[in-house]
Amino acid sequence: MITNRTFTMIKPDAVANGHIGAIINDITKAGFKIIAMKYTKLSPEKAGEFYAVHKERPFYNDLVSFMSSGPIVAAILEKDNAIEEFRKLIGSTNPAEAAEGTIRQKYAKSIDANAIHGSDSDENAQIEGDFFFAADERF
Repeated sequence: MITNRTFTMIKPDAVANGHIGAIINDITKAGFKIIAMKYTKLSPEKAGEFYAVHKERPFYNDLVSFMSSGPIVAAILEKDNAIEEFRKLIGSTNPAEAAEGTIRQKYAKSIDANAIHGSDSDENAQIEGDFFFAADERF
C-alpha cells in the first residue's frame, strides 16, 4: 500500500446544516490523518477558478453559485490508498445511490447539494490541495 494524500471540501450545504463535526469524525474514524484544514468561503471568482475544468458543462454556473453560497471546510488528508479509500467513504455523487453509512448517504440532500468533495486522482488531489493551501500550511 502507498500512503498518499487526497483533498476534500465539506460543501456549503453540509456546513449550513451543522455537519462539519460529524463529517470530520467520520473521516478520522476511517483512519485518515488531517494534514491541513481551513474554514473559508469561496468568492464566485475563486469557485469558478477551482471548477474551471467544468466551464463548458451546463451545470457550471449553478455549481459556482452553490459553492460560493456559504462557508466550506477544505482539507488535505493522508492515508494508504487515500484517493480510493476516500471515494469509498464519501459514496456516490448521487446520495440516493450512495452506499449505507457513506458520508453522502448520511449528510447529502441531493446530487447537487451532496455534502462533500473528494479528489478523483493523485494529480487532482495535488492541484486541489495547492489551490487552497500554501506549503507552510501543511503538517
